[in-house]
Amino acid sequence: MTMSTALPDLDESTDLTAAPLEPWQVVVWNDPVNLMSYVVRVFRTYFGYTEEHATALMLAVHNDGHAIVATGPRETMEVHAQAMHDYGLWATVRKAFA
Repeated sequence: MTMSTALPDLDESTDLTAAPLEPWQVVVWNDPVNLMSYVVRVFRTYFGYTEEHATALMLAVHNDGHAIVATGPRETMEVHAQAMHDYGLWATVRKAFA
């Protein structure tokens, strides 16, 4: 019994370029449980944001009901969302709008 190691023929029109990485977002949602100071501390501790940036994001969560706190590759954003859950915040991951 002989096994063939030949590669299949590729159609010359086959595009072998990788798809571009599409950005994803972590959205933190408002909740009636966490204090505003705690949310600021989470953003500063986990993401390393400045006091001003973390406060601006917290105010967006509080006033608008949600804020985009991070943007990047899907897998990274899923890790960030899980971290927000571990801190007790409500977070989701969504594809960034074009």
